[in-house]
Amino acid sequence: METPLTQNIRPGQEPLDREAYERAGGYQALRTALKSMTPAALIDAVKNSNLRGRGGAGFSTGLKWSLVPKDAPHPRYLVANADEMEPGTFKDRLLLERDPHQFLEGMMLGSYATATDVAYIFLRGEYTQAAKTLTRAIAEAYAAGYLGKNILGASYSLEIHLHTSAGRYMCGEETGLLNALEGKRANPRTKPPYPGVSGLWGMPTTVNNVETLSCVPHIVNHGAEWFRKLSRTADGGTKLYGASGKVKQPGLWELPMGATAREVLDRAGGMREGVRLRGFLPGGASTDFMTEEHLDVPLDFTEPQKVGSRLGTGTMIILDDGTCPVGMVWNLEQFFARESCGWCTPCWSGLAWVERILRGMEEGKGQEGDLEKLTFQTKFFGPGHTFCALAPGAAEPLQSGLKYFHDDFERHIREKRCPWG
Repeated sequence: METPLTQNIRPGQEPLDREAYERAGGYQALRTALKSMTPAALIDAVKNSNLRGRGGAGFSTGLKWSLVPKDAPHPRYLVANADEMEPGTFKDRLLLERDPHQFLEGMMLGSYATATDVAYIFLRGEYTQAAKTLTRAIAEAYAAGYLGKNILGASYSLEIHLHTSAGRYMCGEETGLLNALEGKRANPRTKPPYPGVSGLWGMPTTVNNVETLSCVPHIVNHGAEWFRKLSRTADGGTKLYGASGKVKQPGLWELPMGATAREVLDRAGGMREGVRLRGFLPGGASTDFMTEEHLDVPLDFTEPQKVGSRLGTGTMIILDDGTCPVGMVWNLEQFFARESCGWCTPCWSGLAWVERILRGMEEGKGQEGDLEKLTFQTKFFGPGHTFCALAPGAAEPLQSGLKYFHDDFERHIREKRCPWG
């Protein structure tokens, strides 16, 4: 089984209901954990699997679970980050809509490992189909005794609730998400304390991505070593990779962790007729551009960093030679500027300034010195200068765009127009 995450997903077919999921081996991992594994043993299995968070940061999942103090008070919470508002990213949507019970079983296992009493799914508001699918799946799980009091006759109890977000990119940052879940403005929190110690309503809280949690049942069923061997690198498991842009078949594919951009591009059928590849953002909008020379770099949590980028969400946004790179970067920075929560000056001020400069360049109003101002801004709101990663993430496509497409930026200023019309 080389594609555990998507093994139950068939194009054109409805997602498996609870009974069909059970026939496919579903909820066996939950039974195993409750009957024969302590929470500590489950955490150790996930640690040994080398599962790293699939939301973009790549933090060790088992280590994250272990950071909840053993003597921490109750209630404890687990929150599944299903906000997925990263531009160009749509991997969690597939898992939520097409195999909801796999995800729910992963949530249950994560909750058991951290002695969680109540779990929340923080869902992007626009994911209306996922909301319907999850609502039905949660009801089926309760009816079968997988949720509620004394699950499967064990002493463990768990409640899961679906929370549909009102929306904002900031809600994807874990402490901004927790504030939003409490009914507050989605601003980031100062850390420490970290959510594992003081999170939702001041209680111990674990936040995990949808794809991360969906991996856990397979680790329990098949073992940590099996999961590690699915990967080509030190990072365990498979990964949902994606491609959007002017490729022949945009989509998602489950491949071994460490697959290359060339492999993903081949799965997408290559570039459309009449256009060539100029570059790509390897993991959503908040990653640095890579170019054709990087097509054979393994896409894991280590190798892209060696060439100045990072894996992010693993969903590539393709830039072709018929698309203006300045316009593409402007589009992304416009999004980031709008989504800033305004909590810190480098973010709300710097992003707005960048957006105005790029808009002027696209409108033929670029001036000498604009590129120096843009370069300064990438340092002004770069890592270490803001409360959260929104602005540093926004700096990545800008700083790498200036690096790889510098001539295109200069041409906008020199010709007083966008050469792409």
